[in-house]
Amino acid sequence: MMEQSSIDLWKPVKVVKLKIYRYNPKKDFSPKWKEYEIEVSRGTTILDALIRIKEEVDPSLSFRYSCGQALCGSCAMMVNGRQMLVCRTRVLEAAHNRDFVELRPLDNFPVIRDLAGDFTSFFEKHRAIKPWIIRRDFEELDNPTGEYKQTIEEYARYYQFTDCLKCGACYSACPTVATDHEYLGPQALAQAYRYMVDSRDDGLDERIAILDSDHGCWRCHFAASCSDVCPKYVDPAQGIQLLKKLIVRRKFGLKPHRPSDALPSKIGEVKRR
Repeated sequence: MMEQSSIDLWKPVKVVKLKIYRYNPKKDFSPKWKEYEIEVSRGTTILDALIRIKEEVDPSLSFRYSCGQALCGSCAMMVNGRQMLVCRTRVLEAAHNRDFVELRPLDNFPVIRDLAGDFTSFFEKHRAIKPWIIRRDFEELDNPTGEYKQTIEEYARYYQFTDCLKCGACYSACPTVATDHEYLGPQALAQAYRYMVDSRDDGLDERIAILDSDHGCWRCHFAASCSDVCPKYVDPAQGIQLLKKLIVRRKFGLKPHRPSDALPSKIGEVKRR
């Protein structure tokens, strides 16, 4: 029974038309649309269809992908006007009761070619918020005595934000990014919050100088479009509001946490027994 169901999943059931945005800025005066008809099964994802078109129909088609399992975020694009990961979106689901699917590159990103956008500025903004653990106990870093202590409750404060794929869907959906190209964007701001509330981190004041600025978190108008399209339900809009709260608390002299202490290796060994 299960074997038969698996066979049925990949049995061709319909011919669907993919309407794809084509544009090479180095050669083309303006973008154009090109249509491809492809036979799909219930299990065919949009990424499957794009790969088949590139391999069998039009090798000039350009798009970005890597893992194919909704883990890397590389294949995000606009599917019928909405930001999606095409590796986990089936063609028939996107088409609904129609016989076509429209694909174009993410909004708010310059186009490199066809469906692939330029993420240079996006990643520069991500790096600007210093997405790593900052510590001041340099002696411990140079001569570690053990791991840093952290409770389940401390871990839970930032856990949801660690699921970010950096796919750019939130950045593409943000209306503020569309009007302010220097705005850090929901991805970078939510990740800044992730590190600033990590009990192992000492970089609160260092990051506030970057975030409490003309193009920082106060430019967010809480449209929540970013959270609406996040494929991993990270909820960057919530992260930005919590970040604002954290900065206000810091202005009143309140710190979000006491930085964790290093756990001496000998104590760790005793606990493991």
